[in-house]
This record gives sequence, structure tokens and C-alpha cells, in this order.
Amino acid sequence: MSDRIKHECGIAFIRLLKPLSYYKEKYDSNLYALDKLYLLMEKQRNRGQDGAGVATVKLDVPPGKRYISRYRSNAHEPTQEIFNKIHNRIEESIKDDHSRINDSEWLKNNVPFVGEVLMGHLRYGTHGKNSIEACHPFLRQNNWKTRNLVLAGNFNMTNVEELFQHLVELGQFPKEKSDTVTVLEKIGHFLDMENQNLFDECQAKNMSKEEITSYIEENIYIKRILQRASKDFDGGYAMVGLMGHGDAFILRDPAGIRPAYYYHDDEMVVAASERSAIQTVFDLQIESIKEVTPGHALIIKKSGKVREKKCNEPTEKKSCSFERIYFSRGNDADIYSERKALGRLLAPKILETIDYDIKNTVFSFIPNTAETSFYGLQEGIRQYFNDHVRRKMEEGLQGTEALEALFSQKPRFEKIAIKDAKFRTFITDDSSRDDIVTHAYDVTYGVVKKTDTLVVIDDSIVRGTTLKQSIIRILDRLNPKRIIVVSSAPQIRYPDCYGIDMSMMKDFAAFRATLALLKETKQENIIDDVYDQCKAQVNNSKHDTFNAVKAFYKPFTQQQISDKIAEMLKPKDTNAEVKIIFQDIETLHKACPNHLGDWYFTGNYPTPGGNVVVNKAFLNFMEGKNVRAY
Repeated sequence: MSDRIKHECGIAFIRLLKPLSYYKEKYDSNLYALDKLYLLMEKQRNRGQDGAGVATVKLDVPPGKRYISRYRSNAHEPTQEIFNKIHNRIEESIKDDHSRINDSEWLKNNVPFVGEVLMGHLRYGTHGKNSIEACHPFLRQNNWKTRNLVLAGNFNMTNVEELFQHLVELGQFPKEKSDTVTVLEKIGHFLDMENQNLFDECQAKNMSKEEITSYIEENIYIKRILQRASKDFDGGYAMVGLMGHGDAFILRDPAGIRPAYYYHDDEMVVAASERSAIQTVFDLQIESIKEVTPGHALIIKKSGKVREKKCNEPTEKKSCSFERIYFSRGNDADIYSERKALGRLLAPKILETIDYDIKNTVFSFIPNTAETSFYGLQEGIRQYFNDHVRRKMEEGLQGTEALEALFSQKPRFEKIAIKDAKFRTFITDDSSRDDIVTHAYDVTYGVVKKTDTLVVIDDSIVRGTTLKQSIIRILDRLNPKRIIVVSSAPQIRYPDCYGIDMSMMKDFAAFRATLALLKETKQENIIDDVYDQCKAQVNNSKHDTFNAVKAFYKPFTQQQISDKIAEMLKPKDTNAEVKIIFQDIETLHKACPNHLGDWYFTGNYPTPGGNVVVNKAFLNFMEGKNVRAY
């Protein structure tokens, strides 16, 4: 993606099902779980580099011993800083007797973070808050083990105001109006209720206080807590929770918007946002890793019993397609295949646009993350060329010269642009900065002729800022006749409200282009009509709200909007003709058939709160409010 978009978060979870001494004996390390948690987080660092956090829970330590530990960091390399601090604490603890590093029981009782239940989190600050207080995991503390809650997640709620008000109505006084705090306190409230109900039940049986504590630990009903807490959640979420006594859960939203995977054997339970991270870190076959079912929670009891339980009725599955296009790591087998398919399915549209003139076309990609889609595009173009050769030969083409002329038209695939990894922009003056930014990439000279069309595939085009300020100017240095920028994603027309930093309408190139077209064609009344419809729904319940912004795009075809985007993003001093091609919705779904969440392209939100957000985003634009809509 040429436009840098902050997005998502990453979760990592490990529950050891054997005593620590087992891992020392088998893997020659009492820090086996910590080392694996570090790797799980590093293999998902694409999901968050603004902050990180780690928390652990120790099982069955004696009173007076710390059993919950947590570190968070918003340093430049947060994961490394956290694990450096953890290992420094360990080194400090054993400095008088280094042999203790081999003593599982002593480490567990005396050293923080050496425990059986571990959680990690990676964070992108999607809306400005990058303080350490905004980093997960969040901790709700209590002197009773079973009332402690540690929570981290990849989530965003559309109805924070509603959830906040619920807490107020329950008599709480939340310290902050954020989805993280409201979710933590909502789950915490029902955790307290569950504890109190079990306590009352035990008192009626005249059980001793110690007996009651053990009874609650064994019988606390995590499914019921999560059902009650999450029934009003409107958003995309995959969250990990730890209880102080050792129960844990991974909860996923009913539409499966946010990803969550897990692996379970007799030694451990592992969960993460990305399947490939689990597969790589634990050297597993892909078939052994499962997806947490939408609307369900994977519940791991202190006893080691593992079950997946339905907490909310699953809706139509709308897993985020942006995960497949760009955000998730491309070494997952299915994601790699899908990204290639995205490129391959664009080949017919590209060939039509260049009038099938392969001889005078150079194909490439920018940035590096688009390389996999480029491989797919290569397959599609080569398939056309091979079919073309076959047809010509079937038609009777003969002779050395004729055959040489035919094969001289084979497609030309080149690496045209190389990102300068060390490049930094330090000038703040706009005109000077734009000139500096054009040097963010180096180009390969000598492979593009003045008669050539240069086709360059990108993952997606969101704002188009980098295209206009940098990439098109850089490509124009090669003096092609025409530049065609191809997006492996469709036009982004609507804000995301489930965790991706795309919340304001004015940021989208497709929105700005459509706005310009409406004004050029004297159809400003449509803008006013959409505004009126959005405003009329402000007091509606979310279930009675529809996406009024769809009418904004209705007067124009995809191609008309694409052509206007190209016109608007072409720098004034560019010599080459510039055209932009976008993926179609139909081919997107064909490439990613199991990930049909496409609300940013179609406006078809998987939760009612999405319609509220998109209407509010349009109102904010019209009223000049430069704020997010949720």
C-alpha cells in the first residue's frame, strides 16, 4: 500500500498445560513459553509498532507471592524493550546463584513473568493516542483472584457511547470513554456478578471462606460472563482475557470481522491473530491450526480443559478482506494464493486498457508489498500470451522470421522502483518536502522506452497522496508514453469502523473524485440530499439506520470515478498520460471467497453500527468537523 495506513492490532496467547519442569526437561528451558511468546509477537509485528504489552498469570502460587505481572511499552521497538526488561529482571533475580535458572519451582515462586498463562499484544494507535496508558493489556485488579481480569484485543466498537451509558446505568463511574475501558469494565461487571452469585450459593451451604474460593475457581462460568457482557457489542473484535486464578478466553465477534486462530495439544494452547505466526513459531502443519468460530469463545479453564463455546449467534461471515489484500503476513499459504489471484484476475482489464499491446508495455509493482499480486499478474499476462501464440500457430503461422517476430512480443516484467529503506523526510516546508519525497524510491533506468506504457500494480489506493506527491513523478522520470497504476483492491469509498485507520470521508481519493464529478455535472443537489438523509437518521436506533451515503456514488460508473481519480492525482508537471485501474468487487470475492467483508468498498456494513458511522462521517465532512465518526 503506497499510502501508509495504521491498522489492526495483534494478539498472542500461550497456556502451558504441563508443569514448568516438563518444558525444562523436554526443551531444556524454563523460559520456553516466554521465548515462544516473543517469537509470536515478532512474527506479527506488521500488526502494530506503536506499542506492545505482555502479561502473565502464575497458577497456584502461595499467598503473598505476585501471580500477575504486566509490562507495557510505547518505545521505538516496544516488543524488544519489554522482553529486555523481563530478561533483565530474571538476570537480577539469579545473579547470586545462576544455577537457579534451572530450578523451575524457584523461578515460578520468585521471578515475575515465569508462569503458565501468557498474553502478548501489539498495537497501532489509529487515532493519535500513543501514550503508554493506551497500550494493552489492560488490568482490572482485585484482592480476590477470581475477580482479577487482564484484557487485550484487536477490536473497535462502533457504539462506545451506548456501552459507556450502560456502565453508568449499572452505577459505575468509568474513568474514560474509550472502547477498551468500556469493554474491560463491561466484562468485569459480569465477572463480579458471577463471583457474587457463586459466593452467595456457597454461603447458603455454610462453606468456609477457603472452600468458597476453591469452589468459585472451579465453577466460574466464563461462557455466561461473556454472553452477558458482549450481547450489546457492535464492532469487530478478537480479544484475549485472563482471570487471576488461571481461566482464560479468546472471544471473537459474530461476523468474524477480526481474525483469531488457535492450536491445541496435550502440552499447550496457542492463539494469535495470524495463522502463519503459530505455524512458523511452533513448526506446525497448516491443518492443525483452527480458526476461532465467529460468535464463539475459546475457553481454557484453570484445570486445562479447553472448549469452544457459542457466546453470540453467528451472523453472515464477513471477515475483513483487507486482511487478505494487505494487512496480514503474506507467508500464510491461503493469503499468498489469494494475493496472486487478485493480480491474475486484473490481467483481462489491463490487457483491454493497453489494447493488448504487450510488445510496448512494461509491467512492474510498487511498493514491495504488492509483489505477490504482481506474480499473479505475471501469470495472467503470460497465460494470455501463451494462448495468443497457440492461436497464431493453429492459424498456420510458419517460418523462422514470423515465429521470431511473434515471440519477440513476449511480456516484459521488471522491478522498476526500489524503496530507499533509510530515507527520511526532515523538511517541513510543503514545497521543499514534496521535492524531497520524490526521492523516496530509486528507479531502474534503461528498461522503459518512450513508446512504452508502464503498468505498475499497488495493493490499494486510499488517499492517493503518495501517488501524487511521489510515485507518479518518480515513474515519469523514465519517460514512458503512459503510466497505468493498478490497484489490487477496489475503490475505497466508505470509512472503516472496525479497527483500520480510515475514518474520514475527505481522505478517500474516490470520495474526492466523486465530489468533483457531482459539482462538474451540476448535481450538487445529490450532496444536499445525502446530507439531509444522514441528518434525518441521527436519532434513529442503529437497527433502523441505513447507509445514505451510497446515493452519493450512484450517478457515476466505476470507470468515471477512476478516470477522475487519475486526473486529480496526476501532478501538473507529469509528461506521461496517467490512468488508474481498480479491482472489481466481483473479482475481489472470487479471489478471497472466504473473506467477504467489503464494507469499505461497497458500504455493506456487517453490523448496524456501521451504517450509523458512515452517515456520521458524511455529516462531519459537510459540517467541517475533522474528527472520526465513532
